[in-house]
Amino acid sequence: MIRVGIVGCNYGRFVHLPAFRLDPRCTVIALAGSNLARAAELARDSNIPLAFGNWAELVEHPDVDAVTIAAPPSLQPAIALRALELGKPVFAEKPIAASLLEGEAMGRAAAISGRTTTVDFNFSAILLWRKAKELLDQGAIGRLGHVNVNWNVENYGTRMRIKNWKTNGESGGGALGNFVSHSFHYMEWLCGPISGLSAHLSGLPDEPAMETNAIISMNFQSGAVGSIAMSCASYAGSGHQLEFYGEDGTLTLINPTPNYMRGFRLSLARRPAALTPFEVDDPLDRKFPADGRIAPVSRLAAGFLDAIQSGQPAVPGFAEGLRVQVLLDAARRANNCGRWFDTRPEIKGKQA
Repeated sequence: MIRVGIVGCNYGRFVHLPAFRLDPRCTVIALAGSNLARAAELARDSNIPLAFGNWAELVEHPDVDAVTIAAPPSLQPAIALRALELGKPVFAEKPIAASLLEGEAMGRAAAISGRTTTVDFNFSAILLWRKAKELLDQGAIGRLGHVNVNWNVENYGTRMRIKNWKTNGESGGGALGNFVSHSFHYMEWLCGPISGLSAHLSGLPDEPAMETNAIISMNFQSGAVGSIAMSCASYAGSGHQLEFYGEDGTLTLINPTPNYMRGFRLSLARRPAALTPFEVDDPLDRKFPADGRIAPVSRLAAGFLDAIQSGQPAVPGFAEGLRVQVLLDAARRANNCGRWFDTRPEIKGKQA
């Protein structure tokens, strides 16, 4: 039985906790927050035996075998590095850090320790998205020519003008860190390495420092091209849309709803046919009607536990998290200097 400790009383309790509790190979024994009284109360309500008022006490507790982190990017590196130093596997959120330097430290620590690491890139664990990847890998649309992502939503932080990491690019968030980090991961997962990019980032007219918009142009190593247009300041926005255009057909993943995980429709058109929808049933997701995040995170949690038991690397792990950090860093630098940046994996963001 793998004894898990969760750092983070919000997303950690609402999503990590039920996701890990689905797997009989582990038990959640500890919860840590920044306030001991609150953490203790929440732990009691959730039937978690141990509660701590700081992350270090949880990570260093001898009964905790593995650590999950649901904390801002600026806090994750210290937690992850200490856990890995103690030989404890780590399940972390995206982006893994607020800077490339910290992300590189996490990647090195994971490689040196040999311990399992996983990053919660949860779109890759939605069954419909996995079907989309299967179709692309099978060549359902032929050679990929271009792919477009349009993601227009309004999140709570933007609407309420809340100044926290999710709206602050310098803290690892903003539209780039909070949203485009997902897109960078799933674009490479679905389409292969991004070889170069340019970026333009902007904020609200009345709060320009509150980063809400990101426009990214990119080339793929395969020769395909792509774009990401993301805004978290789009009232009644069009949702989240991915369009893949190949020599022999078109594949679309479209979610017109404000729900991040649910509502996607997958359609395929192979020349000369019209777009035809694919239905993928997810009985696990139906168990959690109030929260569409739990089912995909539970699949990543299961992969994390599989890797701990087998000794094989988990995917997505810190290697994939670091790769996204390289792309985030390149995008921010491209925005700052108005230049195209080479992002081939072996070059890691070197300016062209």
